[in-house]
Amino acid sequence: MKDRTLGSRSFDAVNYALLLFFGLCTLLPFIYIIAGSFTAPEEFISKPIILFPTHFSLAGYQYIFSSSIIFRSLGVTVFITVAGTLINLLFTSLMAYPLARKELDGRRTIMLMVTFSMLFSGGMIPTFLIVKSLGLLNSYWSLLLPNAINAFNLIVLRNFFQQLPEGLEEAAKIDGCNDLRILWQIIIPLSLPAMATFTLFYAVGHWNSFFHAVLYINDNLKWPVQVWLRQIVILSQGGMGDSAAFDSTYITPPSQIVKMAVIVVSTVPILCVYPFLQKHFAKGAMLGSVKG
Repeated sequence: MKDRTLGSRSFDAVNYALLLFFGLCTLLPFIYIIAGSFTAPEEFISKPIILFPTHFSLAGYQYIFSSSIIFRSLGVTVFITVAGTLINLLFTSLMAYPLARKELDGRRTIMLMVTFSMLFSGGMIPTFLIVKSLGLLNSYWSLLLPNAINAFNLIVLRNFFQQLPEGLEEAAKIDGCNDLRILWQIIIPLSLPAMATFTLFYAVGHWNSFFHAVLYINDNLKWPVQVWLRQIVILSQGGMGDSAAFDSTYITPPSQIVKMAVIVVSTVPILCVYPFLQKHFAKGAMLGSVKG
């Protein structure tokens, strides 16, 4: 192999330097938030930017977990995330599979309506009226059913199903399998990378969602953790809220420390899901995304 030229080595050096710079630009905000959440209030107030605190403190986390309802809200969020993701995958698969079959009459019209829903929606008030008329207000179903199917995920999964060999279905039908059995025993096992990707998309969406809970849930005991964390931030800034739910023995730390601790508490649990789905994510994210 010939020695590399000076220009080639310089080009690689510039690329590495740029990648390192952009990597630090994306990493520094996370380090700043994590470090700030563990910094003592006195040090946080005295320094403009803290990346490596010298005086550690759990004041922000003590204030957050001083609420007697925070653990209940975490359980509510876990339930909504798990149940909502299962409902999303069930309904998305049941709708994507028949739409992938060429013999389905009117499938182009249905796909046109699905695509139309990606561009235009009924809006917040009509959706609220529908949820109210169905008697779903102040129940967990109001957070699970209105968004049971994501149109974009449906289209991608339908395109992926279309790429599977038709001979598999024909052989299964010869063996006496009906459509549901073909879907659960043949199609779904072959679609695990795509299903893992959509599991991650749906789970993150449910975990981070709080606006629907603010609209539809009136009982604070049914609030997910994101709504309670928002309430904690408002209280730390001197706003109105249910301060009786917090232990009065803890001194309220600076609102910025509380905000950073809230970001860590709301982000770390869902990040723990990524390692289990990472091997499927890169492959599944592209499946079905190029075929019309």
